[in-house]
Amino acid sequence: MKSHGRSPRKRTGGRRRPIRKKKKHELGTSPTETRVGDRKLKTVKARGGGSKVRALQTDVASVATGAETVEATIENVVENDANPNYVRRNIITKGALVETSEGLARVTSRPGQDGQVNAVLVDEE
Repeated sequence: MKSHGRSPRKRTGGRRRPIRKKKKHELGTSPTETRVGDRKLKTVKARGGGSKVRALQTDVASVATGAETVEATIENVVENDANPNYVRRNIITKGALVETSEGLARVTSRPGQDGQVNAVLVDEE
């Protein structure tokens, strides 16, 4: 099932046949679901000759604790607004609440795009 572009059906319910295949710039990839575990990175070619580092697995986070930033180990994912199933599967995305050696922290980076986990310490209430 194609998810991008126009609908395969007309308003009348008739079938709309594809005009052409996707061009290089229209192609997409499945999201990199960064899991908690031993550090495993993957380098992919990006558009414009650059490259991206994708974190497939990681157990280290740079946690900002007010004045300084410390490197903490990630224990598990506590909450993830992106998908409730990600908590069970220990998948880290931007905005996820993770339990670290420093305490609870919210992820501010995109590990599947940046290859690293940056987080801010959250006050426990």
